[in-house]
Amino acid sequence: MRRALESTTNAPRERPAVAVHAARRRSPARALLAAMRPRQWTKNALVLAAPLAAGALTDPDALAAVALAFVAFSLAASGGYLLNDIRDAERDRRHPTKRHRPIAARELSPGAGLAAGIALLGAGVAVAAAVNVALLLAVAGYSALTYAYTVRLKRIPILDIATVSSFFAVRAVAGGLAAEVPLSRWFLIVAAFGSLFIVAGKRASEHLLLGEARASTRPALAAYSYGYLRNLRTTAASVTLAAYCLWAFEHARVTDGPPFAELSVIPFVLFVMRYGMLTEDETEAAPEDLILGDPGLRVAGLVWAITFCLDVYAGG
Repeated sequence: MRRALESTTNAPRERPAVAVHAARRRSPARALLAAMRPRQWTKNALVLAAPLAAGALTDPDALAAVALAFVAFSLAASGGYLLNDIRDAERDRRHPTKRHRPIAARELSPGAGLAAGIALLGAGVAVAAAVNVALLLAVAGYSALTYAYTVRLKRIPILDIATVSSFFAVRAVAGGLAAEVPLSRWFLIVAAFGSLFIVAGKRASEHLLLGEARASTRPALAAYSYGYLRNLRTTAASVTLAAYCLWAFEHARVTDGPPFAELSVIPFVLFVMRYGMLTEDETEAAPEDLILGDPGLRVAGLVWAITFCLDVYAGG
């Protein structure tokens, strides 16, 4: 009788725990969508950079081509994320936040992830092929580089940072290829070193956050000292700012219009300074989440976009 009462008393306490566990588990469809990381598609907005700088976004054909470039990179990036998560599932399970990724959490099987990843990469290349050959080569090269990063490059110091930086730069260049606009040397320098600045800042934050666990969760990170990553971030920021300022004042001298280009330097510098300050702390936030989540970065980015667009579309 006493045992029966004890089992009856304990039974309700066990059910909520099971229910909570079940509620937290995603369905296969939701797990697949989460593994595709749609929040990170915002970084593909970099394809707008070159057409915006060239004043081409008022052309419907160019705008349509850039929109397809955005779709192509979103599909290819999601395919790359799935392949990466399959490869890193065991390491991700030891990471404080990555262990919640669908494949690491065993909510999505590796087989399903592999099939979806290959299909998404193929779809991204197909969409790019519908635009032009240049964009096809850019997306195909991005996909190949993503695979190389997943398999090998992410474990090699220096090459891991250079490869992730190139992912950002390729997106920026691909927008110009899709819209068929020329790419200036200043644009290429700002895109390349700006990407390096973003990635070096993220790695510096991860270095602090992971501590001694960095060797088991991100092997290449263990090869860097925090001081080295800070110096790399500072160097990349310096080159980015210098190149942007040189472009702005040279552009103003050539066009001889309102000083919108020179004024755009102010919010650009403030944005870089703010991002550098935020990555001094221990944060796991992705660059796009950090930018969209911080009011200071949002305001600086908005003011820069307004002054830059005034220069391109109203400044002559």
